[in-house]
Amino acid sequence: MNWRRCLLVLAAAIATLLTSSAPSVAQGSPSIPPERQILVMIRHPADHYQPGVYGGSYGGDLARSARERLARGIAHDHGLTLVDGWPMPLIGVDCFIMAVPDGHSTTAAAEELSHDSKVAWAEPVQLYQAQGGTASPNDPLYLAQPAAREWKLADLHRIATGRGIRVAVIDSGIQANHPDLAGQVVLNRNFVVGQSEAPEDHGTAVAGIIAAKSGNGIGIAGIAPAARLLGLRACWQQRGAGAVTVCDGLSLAKALYFAVELKADVINLSLSGPDDRLLRTLIEAGLARGSTVVAAYDSAKPGGGFPASVPGVIAVSDHAFAGAATPVYIAPGRDVPTTQPGGRWFLVNGSSFSAAHVSGLAALVRQRRHSPDLMLVSDRRVGGTIDACATLERAATGCDCSCGGARILSARFVH
Repeated sequence: MNWRRCLLVLAAAIATLLTSSAPSVAQGSPSIPPERQILVMIRHPADHYQPGVYGGSYGGDLARSARERLARGIAHDHGLTLVDGWPMPLIGVDCFIMAVPDGHSTTAAAEELSHDSKVAWAEPVQLYQAQGGTASPNDPLYLAQPAAREWKLADLHRIATGRGIRVAVIDSGIQANHPDLAGQVVLNRNFVVGQSEAPEDHGTAVAGIIAAKSGNGIGIAGIAPAARLLGLRACWQQRGAGAVTVCDGLSLAKALYFAVELKADVINLSLSGPDDRLLRTLIEAGLARGSTVVAAYDSAKPGGGFPASVPGVIAVSDHAFAGAATPVYIAPGRDVPTTQPGGRWFLVNGSSFSAAHVSGLAALVRQRRHSPDLMLVSDRRVGGTIDACATLERAATGCDCSCGGARILSARFVH
């Protein structure tokens, strides 16, 4: 038995003694609401990471790891409760979730922990909201998609269909067996703690815009009908009037980490919320590894909200904004017919669905260019209304073209 194995055996024995009297980690306890939780990042030892292995949560052998014991000690010292843990070796940290007692501020607790020498950083669990809504359920479904007219969708599909490109849809649940999506979703994974997988409006609508089947005689045609979707559920649809779709920072971090580790070609984030260090770090890691990241622009938040404000992320809206601090691209997002759970179709509105259009366009471009660099052609030097036909023709041929009839300018997103 070599010295390393001896140390491992000794550590396991000590861990067993320590954990026999310590409370167990409450794996993703749904009884503790996200607004009472903070994320605590502890630096991850380099030799702990095995490429291609996605660990999940701290169960089994990992429950007795030195990192968890350290986390337990930190939680005890600061009067917190250790709830769960999630390894993120790709960005060099283990993320632990700790509950803050009632009556105490999560912001103050995170600030206190950030000054602990054993902690890389800490932050409250943030909440995010999808940037879209549905039209009146009594309105009929329009026969024509806006992209069919504005983007000349049939012409785009003569050049590319997104074949071989994987698009990660980080959103609410997708109905993978919808008649217009059957076979399009190669993976459906749930990262929302305490909730089972369920088909939901927002995620299913975004998926349909990106990759609904084309030429099957029903429903709609996706922007990239030959692309394959990674359905990563990090958001959920609230019950009651309005059926708002929300997400928490932990679920988003887990889904983002998964998408980045799998090197998804395109990552669609049709949501907006407060800036967040962990999510920003994961997005930057995705950009560095060659993913194209597309996000919905929220005019009510500074810089268009997060993650639209992150440099390198393509911020998309359904209408123009004067004096926007972040370059904003405009894509179809009003009265858009798309897929709905229950094997139905409905109309949607909002920047969420404009972002989905651009994620589909990015899949078409990446099929032809085989490069993470995305050259968007629009009617402004930076931002503005996208000319999808010119964007794809430039990617396919390398020439300037005027099939859209607009003044052609462009901006390049280089990762």
